[in-house]
Amino acid sequence: MNIIGKRWTIHILLELYKGEKKEKRFNELKRKLAYITPKIFSERLTELEEEGLIANKIDDSTNLPKSEYYLTESGMDFVKIIQSIKLWGLKWKFQNEVVRRLFVCIVTTERVECK
Repeated sequence: MNIIGKRWTIHILLELYKGEKKEKRFNELKRKLAYITPKIFSERLTELEEEGLIANKIDDSTNLPKSEYYLTESGMDFVKIIQSIKLWGLKWKFQNEVVRRLFVCIVTTERVECK
């Protein structure tokens, strides 16, 4: 599961989790995560799918096939872990710089260099 530590992975997972609609089209995700380069975005989607955290449903019943991504059960469980980390960060109110940077890296969509 080396994918978890890779840049933008958490952002993609959280974007799939957000909102009422649990299935999101490729272009919709790409538009919302426009700060991720197209190459890296495609790589991360493929890696997340290979790890079983997301799945891709392709509907080719029309002339224009549509590809929709969604969190798997494993992906949903992982989002719960992210939420727990968020609660931990809020509880301790960023008492030091290391905790603050970890929290910002994991929970927000800020462009932060995660080291």
